[in-house]
Amino acid sequence: MAGGAREVLTLQLGHFAGFVGAHWWNQQDAALCRPTDAKEAPGELCPDVLYRTGRTLYGQETYTPRLILMDLKGSLSSLKQEGGLYRDKQLDAAIAWQGKLTTHKEELCPKNPYLQDRLNAEGVLSSDGIWRVKSIPNGKGPPPLTTTTTPKPLIPTEGSIRVWSDFLRVHLHPRSICMIQKYNHDGETGRLEAFGQGESILKEPKYLEALEDRLHFYVEECDYLQGFQILCDLHDGFSGVGTKAAELLQDEYSGRGIITWGLLPGPYYRPGEPQKNIYRLLNTAFGLVHLSAHSSLVCPLSLGGSLGLRPEPPVSFPHLQYDAALPFHCGAILATALDTVTVPYRLRSSPVSMVHLADMLNFSGKKVVTAGATIPFPLVLSQSLPDTLMQFGGATPWTPLSACGDPAGTRCFAQSVVLRGLDRAHHTSQLTPGTPLPSPLHACTTGEEVLAQYLEQQQPRGRSSSHLLLTPCTVAPPYPHLFSPSLSQQGLVLDGPPTGAAVESIPVLGALCSSSSLNRTLGDLAKELAKLDLRRWASFMDAGVEQDDLEETLQELRSLAQCYQGGDSLVD
Repeated sequence: MAGGAREVLTLQLGHFAGFVGAHWWNQQDAALCRPTDAKEAPGELCPDVLYRTGRTLYGQETYTPRLILMDLKGSLSSLKQEGGLYRDKQLDAAIAWQGKLTTHKEELCPKNPYLQDRLNAEGVLSSDGIWRVKSIPNGKGPPPLTTTTTPKPLIPTEGSIRVWSDFLRVHLHPRSICMIQKYNHDGETGRLEAFGQGESILKEPKYLEALEDRLHFYVEECDYLQGFQILCDLHDGFSGVGTKAAELLQDEYSGRGIITWGLLPGPYYRPGEPQKNIYRLLNTAFGLVHLSAHSSLVCPLSLGGSLGLRPEPPVSFPHLQYDAALPFHCGAILATALDTVTVPYRLRSSPVSMVHLADMLNFSGKKVVTAGATIPFPLVLSQSLPDTLMQFGGATPWTPLSACGDPAGTRCFAQSVVLRGLDRAHHTSQLTPGTPLPSPLHACTTGEEVLAQYLEQQQPRGRSSSHLLLTPCTVAPPYPHLFSPSLSQQGLVLDGPPTGAAVESIPVLGALCSSSSLNRTLGDLAKELAKLDLRRWASFMDAGVEQDDLEETLQELRSLAQCYQGGDSLVD
């Protein structure tokens, strides 16, 4: 049991959701046993919100994610569906059969060699089961990326990672994984590619009962279930799976929070593959409309520049170099953002419940929100938080992560902002007495006051909730090498030349916003949908969606867009 924690159950639906989820669980698991700096407040985040304790039949204590995971045939690689944590098959067989025992060993799929080499070279498995960065004899980490060149081995080796199960470092409970055997995760045939296909999966008794059985198992052991978070692929048929799952949760667990993270890999646009492009547009539109109807809050998460058919370049980060075509890279960045923006309902002290967070952001029908993050937060070692915030000027301080374009000039109706990973010495100005103050932020006496006042200056007409944590994001292996050599081991910007030390943790600024940018984004999505000649894409309709469904989705999308008109007034 989770004691006094307000538990959250996670549903992870889809293959790209697997990449994001694997990185996120790895980050949380590494943070559990991360040595705490004396300057940090111990236990700011409560792991029991997302993790559960248990015990095997043989008395071994376990601590596993409170997770239900659905993916397609072929996505597990060397990972067994039932896991290896709770069962000893050889011992079970020996107890059941008293005669001679012959053991036939089946070889597992080999682990990705790049990950094996990387963990051997950079990480060690400690006694507590956590991979830690291993020191190199010369005191330096692996060669860092530069902003101009990429080491040739990086892209081919990391590009060979095809399944999330290759780099998941966390044990899962036997009831976590539910495989959908009728579709393949790879190849050109047997793909789960349409919204209607996804909906039909949870109409089948086999899969519906499997989901309900897992839900009851996890929910019944909770002391106080605050709600559910759904990590769901939005670009393929899993948008339909997520819709039916959210509908089931809303029906069976009324009053609980349901926050859905709609995940899109990038780049989206496939030249010469019109069907994939059109299906992605349709799945995204149907998913956003139907998920928002059954969720407390829906947030698209993507490194792409647009939700529509028009190809846009992926977003960039000043201190990261990543390949947008690699799910291994994109999943890591989005997981870091997710680990930050979900902080409010995972706090140990004075948490904000999922329902309260959703209520703050979704008033007047605004069920869809945008996400943004600054990864890492660019604090120079010799400067303070007020110095860094003032350097942003009037620009939005985070990179948009919801494929809604540049937020410049848009209105924020409400926002939840989290800044984490800065020690207290950097929270306020360290100017000597008598020095003229560069800004009102330099007069603030706490970091919380600095952040709150800055947000008030940026969006004076919007509601703002902010949290400042000392705990950073952990980026130990198998998190990919993405960081500029100009960063310290703690992810701060160096004043001097690079030290060559591998980045182990980073400060992050993350935000959820109810933004007027969604008026344009959802409106443009509706316009593109209205232009489609569905006679050319009859196979999408054959998957279980009718013409009336499309017309209704189009109308709902337009209505949703109107909720974000810039002239909207806040309700008290």
